[in-house]
Amino acid sequence: MAMSVEEVEAAIIEKAKKAPKPQLYIKDFYKCAPDMKPRQIKKIANKLVEKGELMFWSSGSTTMYARPDRIKDEEGAEGIN
Repeated sequence: MAMSVEEVEAAIIEKAKKAPKPQLYIKDFYKCAPDMKPRQIKKIANKLVEKGELMFWSSGSTTMYARPDRIKDEEGAEGIN
């Protein structure tokens, strides 16, 4: 049975909270809803960025997703607001 958008959002947020690394590639979220196409998952992840649940993080060459409360800013303080 296909997951609803809300279920996929919850699964992505949960994965972002519990992943060993704070930054995740979009492909890391594909396992959250294996029956959905990658483009659908990317749209859901981008919607979560708009809502403030996730944020974009760039390594300089690659854009990744992260929970704002799991990323350290350049000064070393926990979380970015």
